[in-house]
Amino acid sequence: MTKTGLIGWRGMVGSVLMKRMHEERDFRRITPFYFSASASGATHRDLEGNAHTLLDAASVERLGEMDIIVTCQGGDYTKSIYPALRASGWRGYWIDAASAKRMDDDSLIVLDPVNREQIDAGLDQGIRNLIGGNCSITLSLIGLTGLFKAGLVDWMSIMTYQAASGAGAKYVRELLTQMASLSSHVATELRDPSTPVATLLEKARAAQHQPSFAQKEFGAPLAGSIIPWIDSDLGNGVSREEWKGEVETNKILGLPPGSIRVDGLCVRIAALQSHSASITLKLKEDIGQDAMEKLIREAHDWVDLVPNNKADSIGRLSPAAVSGSLRVAVGRLRPMSVGEGVYSVLTTGDQLLWGAAEPLRRALNIVVDRH
Repeated sequence: MTKTGLIGWRGMVGSVLMKRMHEERDFRRITPFYFSASASGATHRDLEGNAHTLLDAASVERLGEMDIIVTCQGGDYTKSIYPALRASGWRGYWIDAASAKRMDDDSLIVLDPVNREQIDAGLDQGIRNLIGGNCSITLSLIGLTGLFKAGLVDWMSIMTYQAASGAGAKYVRELLTQMASLSSHVATELRDPSTPVATLLEKARAAQHQPSFAQKEFGAPLAGSIIPWIDSDLGNGVSREEWKGEVETNKILGLPPGSIRVDGLCVRIAALQSHSASITLKLKEDIGQDAMEKLIREAHDWVDLVPNNKADSIGRLSPAAVSGSLRVAVGRLRPMSVGEGVYSVLTTGDQLLWGAAEPLRRALNIVVDRH
């Protein structure tokens, strides 16, 4: 069977990927080899109950024995290892969750419910680098696949509401620590129903500004607040996270740069898991809401089209409702009053699944099927 090297499998995305591969019995289709950057030589027992000796993740020689490498180790690892591995003559498939090679000409961004045709064509042409996309844009594309496949979208303005887990495990811990700190500061007052809400707010606000309030990772309070900037500053008022929206959308769809204009703001919110995006989109042709809903609903099995009413929106369109599932909820769809063919819509999905691990898992299976 196909020799598959697994790297970064202990991390947040990697552990979700391992769980999904176990659930879908993917390990029965490959011969897995587990690599470690810090514990080579140790023994690891996988979810199938099998024992493995951990291999050195820095060993170009051992990595070069693999037919496929799947890595969730991060961009620094990719930048360090990948060039040396290819220079050694390795011709295998590199499947990567990191963004380091995402926009390279010799790479495909994999999101097969949206761009399976582009993936197959790229593999036929000899491309061997399959890279996961930005979590927030992939979730929106998954939700609105039907509209994109129909070639209807002219432009999009995307306002993302991104969960703490999108930043990494350390950030989840810090948000929970902040939540616990706020709770402890108002615990006594909360037990007394007569405590004025203004008092609760004042104490919580004071806690946010104490020197002991945990904010090493985020650099600011997130619990009870937002952080209106994600990723690096490009120096023109645009964050790198916002820049990714347009360039990755067009690359995923196999379109020339700038074919679909995408812009907006990316905001970190105090959700634990799952990203949401409030989208204003302009259609090239206004086919009407009913036809749009049909295209969205019938695109693939993972869309949950939520009726645009209060009860369903509250119950089915939130991070709490979709976290831990492959369901991408799409709702609040309606025409806007600002112009013909302009619609609002909101998407919500688990960024650890369709936003990260699941496209890699499915890319692995596409390669195994062809190997």
